[in-house]
Formats: sequence, structure tokens, C-alpha cells
Amino acid sequence: MSAGRHLAEARELLAEYPVVDGHNDLPWSLRLQVRYDLDQRDIAVDQSAYLHTDIPRLRAGGVGAQFWSVYVPARLTGDDAVSATLEQIDSVDQLIARYPDDLVRALTADDMEAARAEGRIASLMGAEGGHSVNNSLATLRSLHRLGVRYMTLTHNDTIDWADSATDEARHGGLTDFGREVVREMNRVGMLVDLSHVADTTMRDALAVSRAPVIFSHSSARAVCDHPRNVPDDVLALLPANGGVAMATFVPKFVLPAAVAWTKAADENLRAHGFDALDTTPEAMALHQAFEAEHPRPAATAATVADHLDHMREVAGVDHIGIGGDFDGTAFTPAGLDDVAGYPNLIAELLGRGWSKTDLSKLTWSNAVRALRDAEAVSRELTADRGPSNAHL
Repeated sequence: MSAGRHLAEARELLAEYPVVDGHNDLPWSLRLQVRYDLDQRDIAVDQSAYLHTDIPRLRAGGVGAQFWSVYVPARLTGDDAVSATLEQIDSVDQLIARYPDDLVRALTADDMEAARAEGRIASLMGAEGGHSVNNSLATLRSLHRLGVRYMTLTHNDTIDWADSATDEARHGGLTDFGREVVREMNRVGMLVDLSHVADTTMRDALAVSRAPVIFSHSSARAVCDHPRNVPDDVLALLPANGGVAMATFVPKFVLPAAVAWTKAADENLRAHGFDALDTTPEAMALHQAFEAEHPRPAATAATVADHLDHMREVAGVDHIGIGGDFDGTAFTPAGLDDVAGYPNLIAELLGRGWSKTDLSKLTWSNAVRALRDAEAVSRELTADRGPSNAHL
């Protein structure tokens, strides 16, 4: 069967079972580039000169639900982190209000299904890093009331109650307060996201959580040995938990040859006064100049498919999903250049013999089911106890 035939099949499948993407950093890119001025970055029209994401490309990519990341960097601490997170949430609110024909707020699994039936893109939010709540369970609950439906326990830095995958470990995983954070997230119905956290934190959270966990944007450690990816023993725990690991597209997390190159490119950015995560046009110009002298190892849709093949084998097809990390990475795989690229990945998997049933779970059903199960756990727990006022 030709690649074109696979692509046509992929688009047909996505029309019925669109992608739930676990992580898109458009709000932070809008903050960095134009301080949320949507007149300057009107995503109703092509923004490919500046962004991975706009509505025409979301439509072309078959995206039916998006967890918009309301990320703030860990260099923002205390109330500064909370305020910036609130600004990020407000930016998502502005997007939903400005583009009501295409985007619709979703707070529940039922909302996601209703959006799919209407042909609109369900818009949910995920906070990226426990520093966003400033060690306050009351702040955590407030973010949930504002629509945040997952929180990544850490970002790149270890925090007061949880170890990060990419920083020095201080706690051996979760502290007692960190375990209480997980319990309170279960109680309110906020998904526990284990991307970015240390292996010990992953295992501690899985031991505590009564609701499904997610990895909003992480791939398979066995395929690419990077600490941001999920080790096989943790993938193997997901069936018992009900959780979902959502494969990411970031080349340095999926292609071993890209790890060293990206480290050198990041060091070049820092040498010129930029943060390694900066994706402004100025930072990207530096990256392009570096790439001209040092050709970049290229990941492809097949590279990501290798991770999904492995994750399906270890965790099972009911426990995998997709979390591209668009607008949160400087580089993307060939064929997955932006949010229009999902059909290329689905076509690649069709060519490897994935069934339409399995693909419908990958793209849509698994993520919706995880949120629905978390809602059910929340109803049980709120019937048993009230809010936790634990503190550090």
C-alpha cells in the first residue's frame, strides 16, 4: 500500500478519532514573543513564520483536543510563579474567547466528547511544575477551579517536595508533603503528570495515586536513553494504575544522535545570553546559524513511531498517547514540523500494521478515559474527606 494511501487513511481516522495532544506551549510563546497580543499573533491565520501552532494547522493536523500548557519557568518562584501562572491561564481564556468557532473550553471528559461532536477543539490546561503552586494546596485547588486539569509535579528543577529528572535529587522522590500533593490532586480530580520528574518521583507517585497518572510529553527510555523519558519498569506499572504515557516529538528525547548536538546548541544560546528554552525569533536565528555550521541529526515521524511501538509493547495499547511539545521546543522531527504533522505519524503507524482500533485509542480514547477515571476517583474521595490543609 502506498504512503499516499496510508496518509489518506490517517486523515480519515483522525476525522473520527482526532488527536488529544497532551502538551503545547503556545501560551508561553505568545508571552515571550508579543506579551499575549493576539493582534500580533492572530492564530486564525498562518503563523508558521513564528509558531508551530495556529488554527488552520490544528485543523489540518486532525487535533480534536489540546492540553495547553500554562508553564512558567522555575526561575520564577513564590508568588511570582503563581502570578505568572495566572497570566498564562488568562491567555488561554483569551484564546478560547477570541476563536469560539474553533476552540471550546473543556473541563471534563464529557466536555471533550461534546467538542468532538461539535467539530470544535476541546481546550484544556496543564500546569507544568509544582513551583506554580508555591507549596500551597489552596493554590492547587484554585488552579483546578480555574480549569487546570493536570499538573506536572516538577519542571527541570527539583522543588521543595519532589525531585526532577534533570536536577540534583534532594528527596529520594517525593517528600511526605509531595505525597499529600498527589492525594489532593486525586481528590479534586487533577491528573498527576510525571513528565520531567525523577524515576524515584515517578514510582512514589504511582504508589500513592488512586487515579490514573499521565506523562504529558515523554517517550521511551529504552529507545533513547534520556532522563526525560520513561523507563520500562515504570511503563509496566501503567496498566495497574490506568495511566497514559504520551510520546513526545522533541528530537533530543527521541533520537540518541540529537542529544549531544542539542547540548552544544543550547550552550551556544547561553553563551549569547539566551535561555536554552528560548524560541523567540532572535534565539532561533542563533540556532539556525549554529545549525549551518554544525548539521543537526534529523529525527523523523518514524523515530517517534519507534518509541510508540516500544511503549505499546511494554505498557499496552490502552496506556499510550501523544504529547508533541509544539512551541516548547526549538526543533521538531521531519514530517512532524508543526501541529499539521500528526497525519504523517498516523500514516507511519498504519504502515507498521497498527489497527484502526489501536490508533483510535492512541489518538483519542485513552486520554479521555484517563480524565474520566480521575473524575470518578475525585467523586469517591470528596465524599470521604474535605480539603487538605497540609503545609511544609
